[in-house]
Amino acid sequence: MKKTVIQVLGFLISTLGWFTVCCTLAMDKWRITYIGGQGGAWIIKAAWYYSNLWKDCYTDTSSVDNCRDYDVMWVINPTNTAERGFIQTVRGLLLFGMVVGFFAAIFCFVGMDCTYIGGSERTNDIILLTGALFHFIGGVAGAAAYCFFTIKLGRANFVRLSARGFLRYQIGPPIYLGFAGSFCIIVGSILYAVTVYRIIVPKREVDPSKPRKPMSTKTYIPVAKTRTLHNGGRTPSVQSKLSRPISQSSSQVSRISRITEMSVRDAFV
Repeated sequence: MKKTVIQVLGFLISTLGWFTVCCTLAMDKWRITYIGGQGGAWIIKAAWYYSNLWKDCYTDTSSVDNCRDYDVMWVINPTNTAERGFIQTVRGLLLFGMVVGFFAAIFCFVGMDCTYIGGSERTNDIILLTGALFHFIGGVAGAAAYCFFTIKLGRANFVRLSARGFLRYQIGPPIYLGFAGSFCIIVGSILYAVTVYRIIVPKREVDPSKPRKPMSTKTYIPVAKTRTLHNGGRTPSVQSKLSRPISQSSSQVSRISRITEMSVRDAFV
């Protein structure tokens, strides 16, 4: 039950993340700037410039949008070397992530326990782990696209800080939504992987038919403790061990005395 709940939660979070990422592709104002506010007439003399991955737009206080689609598919703004090529990189990363996420959603839907589509439990876990890996790759690709767009935008603003007539764009709402969606995708892939971690770290199985190595048994001999007035509370074995050096020393003393007596007798004779 707990495994199924975690998989459903991962499915919902990853689906929400991919929905957010797909919405950012069609949203405007990836970068935005405005001109106005001089002389206290901000409302009358204001104009906004914004752009996304497909077009550049301009609007003023009359709420009329004037947009220009990018003319060439493979080269965008060829006269501006700061913007040449990075839009295609962001497009490619996002489209790659969406394609990988499509297959990831299919694999995860088939491998979930609550769908009953796959085969055995191990087969479902392998399919689900594959889908989780695809989700992770797609989420990382999406996050890399938004990071690359942000880095290029910030670098262009700081490099041309003293240039006149250069529009300094700011990050728009789609970038923040894209970061949040990529984070949800990565979290969903982690939740999928948690439920099938046994595939990565298999559980040890004990074969009951295999003979086991017998363990050596240790025998313990209890020592009886007897306390008498003669041995001072020591056991007989300890008492005998203590009395052995005394008997040996007495025998050596008697032997030495005999030798001295024999030498004195021989000297007298």
